[in-house]
Amino acid sequence: MSTEATVSGASSGFAQKISAGGHTVAADEAPELGGTGTGPSPHELLLSALGACTSMTVSMYARRKGWPLQHVDVKLTLFKVDDKGEPSVSGTTTRIDRQVRLTGPLSDEQRERLLEIANKCPVHKTLTHPIDIHTSVS
Repeated sequence: MSTEATVSGASSGFAQKISAGGHTVAADEAPELGGTGTGPSPHELLLSALGACTSMTVSMYARRKGWPLQHVDVKLTLFKVDDKGEPSVSGTTTRIDRQVRLTGPLSDEQRERLLEIANKCPVHKTLTHPIDIHTSVS
């Protein structure tokens, strides 16, 4: 499987145009970081990808099982932690906290299984397994 995205932007600022799957999305940094705030930051886009994949995967599994899941909300926070797992600006490990809220009359067993499924979404797997990024310049 291959997935592709193209990103372009002027060197004078942070605003970027992302083209992927026939869609166009903006990316930028907040004004306090030197951007113009015309789109989510790259880290916000990363969190959005994980959140969307989590919600889609959990919903698909519940549909296949015929479970009464009505709605999924995923809240994600990315931050650095020190070697003790405490938040730290100078931390060397990046941590993502993901909170999944499932709405619907689900049993405790169904909720537990959907939590397991959330951890198996494709983007989660990509982020938690080795990634080999090859970069070239033309």
